[in-house]
Amino acid sequence: MEDFNMEDWLMAQGWLSWSEGYTWIWLVLLVLFFAAIANIVFARMLDLAERQAEKTVNLWDDTFIYALRKPVRVSVWVTAVLLSVDIIEKSSSSKTVSSALDYIQPERYALFVVIFMCWFALRFIKQAEHVLIDPSRLKKPMDLTTVHALGKAMKAVVIVIGLLVVLQTLGISVSGLLAFGGVGGIAVGFAAKDLLANFFGGLMIYLDRPFKVGDWIRSPDKNIEGTVEDIGWRLTRIRTFDKRPLYVPNSTFANISVENPSRMLNRRIYETIGLRYDDARLVPVVVEDVRKMLASHPDIDTKQTLIVNFNSFNAYSMDFFVYTFTKTTDWIEYHKVKESVLLEIMAIVHKHGADMAFPTQTLHVDGVLASAEGN
Repeated sequence: MEDFNMEDWLMAQGWLSWSEGYTWIWLVLLVLFFAAIANIVFARMLDLAERQAEKTVNLWDDTFIYALRKPVRVSVWVTAVLLSVDIIEKSSSSKTVSSALDYIQPERYALFVVIFMCWFALRFIKQAEHVLIDPSRLKKPMDLTTVHALGKAMKAVVIVIGLLVVLQTLGISVSGLLAFGGVGGIAVGFAAKDLLANFFGGLMIYLDRPFKVGDWIRSPDKNIEGTVEDIGWRLTRIRTFDKRPLYVPNSTFANISVENPSRMLNRRIYETIGLRYDDARLVPVVVEDVRKMLASHPDIDTKQTLIVNFNSFNAYSMDFFVYTFTKTTDWIEYHKVKESVLLEIMAIVHKHGADMAFPTQTLHVDGVLASAEGN
């Protein structure tokens, strides 16, 4: 019986047709094994570094480790794949395989250096956005809208630079592309003027900041009212009070007036109270007591205008008006304060034996009155 030769048998089966032996298979398996070990080691090291970073007051070391974790672990496997490809390339006798591997050779550096560096930068920017708006991490967190605008701009810069480096690595002339882009940009500008108008409209919103994410806005010129959910480079998404999304092109805000009730300092209470004509003698004391009540009310801002005055003889009532401002600007809290004020006004009116007026008519019939007087 002839001696069995594993190498000859594998080559006869076609499994080792790329090489003269099976050494390259063991080398590839060895590379993948060390990649798995390195992945575990790096994961443990990053966990340890993260625990140490949590003990420091510096916020950016946590951000750096967060951004580094996934790119490092994936880059270990990519490195292993590239080394395996090199091993296969050196062991291959096939011209087709060698040509294919030669073709992807320039892309190896672009993928490994550029893509993972860009990935790291994008993750760092994303985590930095959360840090800058988190009140538990910063004493004075930045405005959400500003942070998102800066984040989008920085992400765009990272992506553009990454693409240019990749193209340069692949042998495509970046200078020629930029020159073509300058000429083509004029044509694109005319073709996409609405898109550019919305882009610069979004830029003006970020710079002028008439509103930000979370603000309640409305426009007297358009049927626009709701809470701002997102300010993009082309559209602003507003959630109306019936919970429907409203998408407004940014260029629209350059041509309309926008009211931002979220930035009001106070909310106004402006009510007219009518007393009966039978209570005419009680009007001065009721008005004075209402004025004193408002001046001592804990939810009324007495630094603002406070007016309580009798101001008109109505068809069926003697009217005085209340003009004052609450300390709160919250819509729900405001109505609670307003309810409290109106109930206290009603209690003051009733305390003096007066009552609120309502539409009434008095009918005088001369004959009936004369007959009643004769009896």
